[in-house]
Amino acid sequence: MFKKIVVFTGAGISAESGLGTFRDVGGLWKKYNIEDVATPEAFNKNPSLVLDFYNQRRKQLLKSKPNVAHLSLAKLQKKFNLVVITQNIDNLHERSGVKNIIHLHGKLTESRSTLDNKIYPINNSELNLGDLCSKGGQLRPNVVWFGEDVPNMNNAIDEVKSASIFIIIGTSLNVYPAANLINYCLKSQRIILIDPNPTRINGVEIFAKKATEFVPKLVDDLLSSNN
Repeated sequence: MFKKIVVFTGAGISAESGLGTFRDVGGLWKKYNIEDVATPEAFNKNPSLVLDFYNQRRKQLLKSKPNVAHLSLAKLQKKFNLVVITQNIDNLHERSGVKNIIHLHGKLTESRSTLDNKIYPINNSELNLGDLCSKGGQLRPNVVWFGEDVPNMNNAIDEVKSASIFIIIGTSLNVYPAANLINYCLKSQRIILIDPNPTRINGVEIFAKKATEFVPKLVDDLLSSNN
């Protein structure tokens, strides 16, 4: 039976592939207030603005590639039962070859019906007003906005509870409820946090480094120790 590794990733790992975060000094988010593009109220008030914002992010994603941290994590599947839980809405983990992924905050490459929440793929970079579901309802990005429930949270908690090793990469642990996941890894033999500006937590192995700097080394060490 393979040991189970659960990896929890945040914006830091994707930022190293060129994808901006809303905490960045520059990039797309600097041009917008979060309240204007990432809440249900914003979509009801100005759907065109919200759709355009996510269209820009989707085009940015199409130009990006998984970095060495993404690709290294996929190697863990050779010898471990790997589950990746991500706050990120990009598909870089999928494109790196990871098979078992839980997206807490939705997917940029999907849309959702405003009538019945049915999910539809976005087959190009744009989702616009007038793009309708099969029942005639406007499609919105399949993204969990501020103030909305996180539907995959319970699934993520269940995975963390049974993790032998819990690895946190590129997150400030400031976005809730996702940040609460660390409170459920009571059975983990090791808890590892990798972030350039880490939050200090008792009992956690802290590595104040970028994901691309440290994840490949960690993966190599884990694979060699499991021979």
